[in-house]
Amino acid sequence: MKDFTIGILVSTYNWPSALELVFLSILQQTVMPDEILIADDGSAEETIQLIDAYRKKFNIPLKHAWHEDNGFRKSIVLNKAVKLAEADYIIEIDGDIVLDRRFIADHILQAQKGYFVQGSRAMINEAKTNQMIKDKDIKLNPLSKGLYTRFNAYRIPALAKFYNNKPLDPMNVKGCNLAFWRNDYIKVNGYYNDFEGWGWEDYEFAARLINSGVYKKRVKMVAISYHLFHKQTSRANYFPNEVIYRRTVDEKLTYCDSGYREV
Repeated sequence: MKDFTIGILVSTYNWPSALELVFLSILQQTVMPDEILIADDGSAEETIQLIDAYRKKFNIPLKHAWHEDNGFRKSIVLNKAVKLAEADYIIEIDGDIVLDRRFIADHILQAQKGYFVQGSRAMINEAKTNQMIKDKDIKLNPLSKGLYTRFNAYRIPALAKFYNNKPLDPMNVKGCNLAFWRNDYIKVNGYYNDFEGWGWEDYEFAARLINSGVYKKRVKMVAISYHLFHKQTSRANYFPNEVIYRRTVDEKLTYCDSGYREV
């Protein structure tokens, strides 16, 4: 039995049909979270209506952090959502990630003090994504049609412990399947608010955790998730954001001056 509470943190922006599939996959979990936190980067009324509708379907708190749409400001709204949290341990996913029914149960087993956990995801092609949205169908397995990076869909817990962890490497950390202790998040001041546009915010957050002595635990073959297809987000701020990340690594920063506490 777990002796800590679980929150699932979902980032979203103007794609309610995908968010509904996320909600459906949470409803089918073998172990339910204690709360759901929505980090909404300025979605329109349709998303708000969807959240209100599903609030009635969940028998746990569904908390919605929203701010005005002023470009890609995911870091800020993630911090705002975590401010609403009461859970001890937070599992972060994107609003286009469909969860295997044992996703939360697997993350609970992987949770360990002094570590954050990085999972992976199998990718779904465009045709399969469209079909899932049309039918509100979340039934997926490693042999489902329309998957690529299919290896990431195989759940074999007995083999998971043999995966190469690389605990001091912040690269390839992705917020689409990431878990951390809320106290560790607060200790490093969460995500850095000054990131604008896509890229590097996950790596930079992970670098500060590692610099502070909270190491990466990368897992495969458990905590399975599936990523719905969408067109690539603009990479216009990729290089300015990389500069922020490189500074954190080079200077071994453990704290950002504009983060969780400043929202």
